[in-house]
Amino acid sequence: MIKKKYFLVSGLLLTSLLLGSCGSNSSGGSQKETVVEFFSQKPEITDQLKDLANTYSKEHENVRVNITTVGSGEGSAALQAKFTSGDEPALMMLGGLPEVERYKKTLMDVSDMEVVDTVAGNLLEGGTIDDVPLGVPMNLEGFGWMYNKELFEKAGVDPDNIKTYDDFVSAVEQLDQQKDDLGMDAVFGYSGGEDYITNQFSANFTSPEFDDSILEAYDAKELKWEYGDQMKKYTDLINQYNVQPILSVDYSQSVEKLFVNDKVAIVHQGNWIIPTLNGLDPDFVENKLGILPVFGENDTEGKVVVGAPWYIGINKNLDQKVVEAATDFLNWMYLSDEGQDALLNEFNYIPPQEGYEVDRISDPVSQEIYQALLDGKTAAMTHKQYPDGYFQSSLFPEFQKYLNGDISWEDFEANTSKAFSEMR
Repeated sequence: MIKKKYFLVSGLLLTSLLLGSCGSNSSGGSQKETVVEFFSQKPEITDQLKDLANTYSKEHENVRVNITTVGSGEGSAALQAKFTSGDEPALMMLGGLPEVERYKKTLMDVSDMEVVDTVAGNLLEGGTIDDVPLGVPMNLEGFGWMYNKELFEKAGVDPDNIKTYDDFVSAVEQLDQQKDDLGMDAVFGYSGGEDYITNQFSANFTSPEFDDSILEAYDAKELKWEYGDQMKKYTDLINQYNVQPILSVDYSQSVEKLFVNDKVAIVHQGNWIIPTLNGLDPDFVENKLGILPVFGENDTEGKVVVGAPWYIGINKNLDQKVVEAATDFLNWMYLSDEGQDALLNEFNYIPPQEGYEVDRISDPVSQEIYQALLDGKTAAMTHKQYPDGYFQSSLFPEFQKYLNGDISWEDFEANTSKAFSEMR
């Protein structure tokens, strides 16, 4: 459990909120309610957030936290519409530096918040503009090669012995040689039909170019593909041993049909697939799911990409009581026993903070991702810092052309580098 001096601050703040509130019109003289509006862009945690907000309100009299959720790619536009209409939320979920930058004049400097003292590694970078942290990381996500432990074992492949790129290739070849006996369609179930998968895949190779730094990636004016040869090797390997046609493989086919049913041994995914897998086969995550790193910088140093995909910002321009209550709720969410228990067991999140016992985290893969971050063996989520629209309009279509044999790798690098500079 994370040790904290938070509760004294919380109690003092609550007292000030209660004393400072105006009286209501009721004859009983009850205090006026302070309402904190929380704008979320993650529909899958709506119920959990509402439950957490209700728990907070029960403990903090006359403070209510309302949850509004807009997702499915429409959240960013909906948030902008709220600001345009004057209906600004007190707390807002923001997806990366471009969105944080958009609201930098609205967001409070979170440097002095209790929770910030517990944030792990360099996670604050993803919410920092001009050296000022403007958001609290919501959770950790990590991705790399998700693999089926049972299929590996049946094929005689020991994942602990995969310490180099050549070891990974040998494992793939060994799996392929036995795919018929194992009932597999192919070794890989890479989703060549999903643009965001290609975007995530690229981060394994752009992160070292930007020194594993989100800020460097965000400030970069060009992408040189310094580690493009590594990406090409992996791409060719995937294409050779993947379910075909690779360009038609989407998330549903890859994860929900092939991977969970032992028809492929490896997919490029992250821990966000765990709820899906749990819904389809409760035993899969606990007994079969593993994660392997990608050798993105060289053939001997493997890493998983780990970072905070979302940051929670506080609107400093609202009434002071609302700002104080929003700040208190966010501290409580990450530092109280009730908040931590919910994040671990209801949200099934990997916490963005140091101080947790690894075995408290919900599943073995998430535990590995958390430990990798603590050990400094991770790459950065540089793909979230590309120019707006870059991966949809350039990176993904050019990658598909290469997979389909329509262009050379040199063309892929040249075309995507040019687009990166032009769009930046």
